[in-house]
Amino acid sequence: MKNSIEEENKFTIDMIPEPEDIENVIFTLMVNPNLSSINYFNDFSDLDILPDSIGESDNDETGLFDLDAPGSSMVMSTHAFHHHLENDPKRAAEILVSRAVRKMLCFGARPVAVSAFLYHIDFADPNGHSIASGAKKGLENVAEKFHLKILDRKIRFDHFSGHGPVPPTLIISMAGVVDEKNRLTTHAFKKKGGNIFMLGCSVDDIGSSEYLEFYHGVSESALPAFNLEQEIVLQKALLDLHQKELIQSASPVGKGGLFFTLLRAAIPNGLGFDITSDAEIRLDSFLFGEAMGRILLEVDPEKQDEFVDYLSGRKIPFFALGHITRGELRIDDHSFGYIDKMTSGV
Repeated sequence: MKNSIEEENKFTIDMIPEPEDIENVIFTLMVNPNLSSINYFNDFSDLDILPDSIGESDNDETGLFDLDAPGSSMVMSTHAFHHHLENDPKRAAEILVSRAVRKMLCFGARPVAVSAFLYHIDFADPNGHSIASGAKKGLENVAEKFHLKILDRKIRFDHFSGHGPVPPTLIISMAGVVDEKNRLTTHAFKKKGGNIFMLGCSVDDIGSSEYLEFYHGVSESALPAFNLEQEIVLQKALLDLHQKELIQSASPVGKGGLFFTLLRAAIPNGLGFDITSDAEIRLDSFLFGEAMGRILLEVDPEKQDEFVDYLSGRKIPFFALGHITRGELRIDDHSFGYIDKMTSGV
């Protein structure tokens, strides 16, 4: 009986009405501290935050460092999954590692190893052991798929309830190798007129998104749409695009969805974007959904034909979004102002 009640109450996107004022959604989400690269909450220094210091990364910390060997460099990143982990720990672990791999490949690095720390697991709760087992299976499965070495695994059980209602959390650290430092690709848009593409498919999905939780106040929903096999195909294509030098910038669609990924790419060089949404997808889902397996790419117009031919020939899904502007932000022929409007609080 309990399962049937849970099925009846299961979240679907149809429970959320499409917002009539997208601009209101955007500026409401702008104050969400989890969209930290827009709102500067990752900077814990006492120094003033300047416009050129923002948009340097997605929500996670990433570091590039040189090794003693000449020409050798490595990159590391850290990612976390918190209150949705218990819903499907195996899938959550696979999503988390895939997200880290996707981001590293966008940068132009080659991921080689991962370590994981699972903590705040209730030792007395049988479900705690199920979460640990599921996360372990997910970590091992996705590491095998992406040919990653698992360097370390740790788990911390909570033996008493004095910590309060702290959700189970999985944190991973990933290490990658940089073969050619001079060919690294940043997430920042490079110049006006560049074409903007999205690698992967749009889906009507807002599950576990900042939009759903922060704007609509819905905390219980399914994990974001995710297909591991499709992820592998897309990431192999991304590697090839790097090697063929067909892309000028690359960003994984992450926290805040496509809109905030575009914004993070536009801010560093004071550029904007003019895009057209997918008519078959709800606009709020298209802009703010956080489904996995999508990558934002900038392509030089002179290389567009070669880029399209490569993806079409291999039946890799992609979507032509639009182009980079001098600073104006436009979606479906509607102007949302200029990029300096988004950083006016600085």
